[in-house]
Amino acid sequence: MLELAARLRELPREELAAALQSREFEPNGVHDLFDLAELLLSPDSLDHAISRLDRRRLAVLAVAAGLAAGNAGGTTVDDVRGELAQLAASDDLITGAEELLERLGGALLIVVAERRVHVPVALTSRLVPRLGEDLPSAAELAAPAPPVLVTGDEVDRSILERRSSEAAYATVAATAELLSELGTQPARELAKGGLALPDSKRLAEASGTTLEDLPRLFHRADEAGLVAREGAFWLESDHGATWALETAKGRWLRLAECWRDRIPAPLRDLVARRTDTLTAVALRDDVRWYYPAGGHWLDDGLDRLLGEAEALGLAVAGEPVESGRLVLAGQLDVAADRLAAYFPAQVDKVYLQHDLTIVSPGPLEPSLDARLRGIADVEGRDLASTYRVSAASVNRALAAGESAESILEFLGGLSLTGIPQPLAYLVGEAAVRFGAVRVAAADESDAPAKASIRSDDEQLVRTLAVDQSLASIGLRQSGPHRLLSRFTPDVVFWALSDARYPVAAEDAAGNIVRLRRHRLAPAPVVTVKADPISALLDRVLEEPGGEATEQAWLARQLEAAARAKETLTVTVRMPGGDTADYLLAPASVANGRLRARDRKADIERTLPLSAIASVAPAPAG
Repeated sequence: MLELAARLRELPREELAAALQSREFEPNGVHDLFDLAELLLSPDSLDHAISRLDRRRLAVLAVAAGLAAGNAGGTTVDDVRGELAQLAASDDLITGAEELLERLGGALLIVVAERRVHVPVALTSRLVPRLGEDLPSAAELAAPAPPVLVTGDEVDRSILERRSSEAAYATVAATAELLSELGTQPARELAKGGLALPDSKRLAEASGTTLEDLPRLFHRADEAGLVAREGAFWLESDHGATWALETAKGRWLRLAECWRDRIPAPLRDLVARRTDTLTAVALRDDVRWYYPAGGHWLDDGLDRLLGEAEALGLAVAGEPVESGRLVLAGQLDVAADRLAAYFPAQVDKVYLQHDLTIVSPGPLEPSLDARLRGIADVEGRDLASTYRVSAASVNRALAAGESAESILEFLGGLSLTGIPQPLAYLVGEAAVRFGAVRVAAADESDAPAKASIRSDDEQLVRTLAVDQSLASIGLRQSGPHRLLSRFTPDVVFWALSDARYPVAAEDAAGNIVRLRRHRLAPAPVVTVKADPISALLDRVLEEPGGEATEQAWLARQLEAAARAKETLTVTVRMPGGDTADYLLAPASVANGRLRARDRKADIERTLPLSAIASVAPAPAG
């Protein structure tokens, strides 16, 4: 523990903070660097760190620990490399041993200084007994990766490819519908976490998924940066808006890239080395081979990974398909081409019908679909989607800046059947009635009201005042042509629009203002949270300096050695100014004095701490 505590003291604060981030421990109760070193060498902390070492680092650590177990003075980098050569390790492992030892030192598992390697006794006792038992032996860990055996494949891969493509397309389509619905109405995040139930039901229905599957769909969109939280609400992000205009293949690529980025690069290379068909058993074997000390965290991670792979068309019924191997190998475009070959073809024409419905015979091109949704409501979501035009949907389009002419021109260019007379009549009538109800900011004299609603039609104003569907915005009539609300003009506007009134927004001068409901959330601002590691370092590195601090440090070193029953080389200042080295086993430190057993003279010595110049680990031998 002494070497680790000394190493903690030497490290710059930034390096120490980074190293501690890679370890699991509870910082409460840590008052100094010795407490921290002791905690890092606790069995739970060491087991957690060992279980997350990949095979190369674990091989080097096993060799170093084995050498250190038989040598109290530790070992050297050259000794480790020599032992790896004796074990017939691969050349790249032997040549990379020094770098791997440095990485292990960076994780505060060992101490490397001047090419000497100190492996704490606590770590040796946790690792060495497991080698050859529940862990591979050092020789097995150091051995090169086994060759891949090519096995016969009796499964009809074309069927799996089609099913994987269907799953991938369904996920892309569901994600697109999720974003579209968030654009219409944000979803509220509960204080305890998770979406509010009414919003969850709404989003599940819109995306065609179950309530149980919605969290995974939403989390996937969040990981890809397609949604963003603003306050207590989730909205479509600006990245999501760009993604929504991509082709189905482009949308899938973004989701697959995020899935791949969650997998460590060496593991991706390990799996991608296979030239035969990748199976779930092979994938699990590869992962467990790569993380020999894994455990529950690894199995749980594999289950989640394969579950996500299923949704992205990278696996079918738990079995990875070729696209999965291609993604892991970094050939995302090739994988996308394989899957997209079975995607339904996009269309750029629709059928306009006399009952005011619009039928798309296939997935509509994203840019056309986005504009059509601004004019019509989606009724049926499938490969052949159905939209419905209504007075309210046309009013919504007019409020967003469309005109009767632009709507009819767009629909005419989109239609395979021309524009039916009922549809043309509806658009014209909606344009005439548009603005019969006006919403604007209330005057200061109307406070606390924030929005003012006016109409030349007195009967319409009275209807608004008693409409129970508008009770949530608390309309209060203040005159025959006017109502007030305590809510903001945009909230009132969209409430009236949803209630199918011919509403328009206006400014103080009475000019119509174009509103868009689809508001995007900007990239989230990273907020700095309280960092427990930083608070810990503030505490343990707060040293005033000077002789008193050095005496306290010396005392803690000796106390730690006494508890661990370690033998030290203690350098003592002699009366004439010279120094002398003693091989001592500290027994206790009290009242400014050290009581220790002299290993060479086999007598007990008592020394004042002020006479001790330094301490160091006992030499090998």
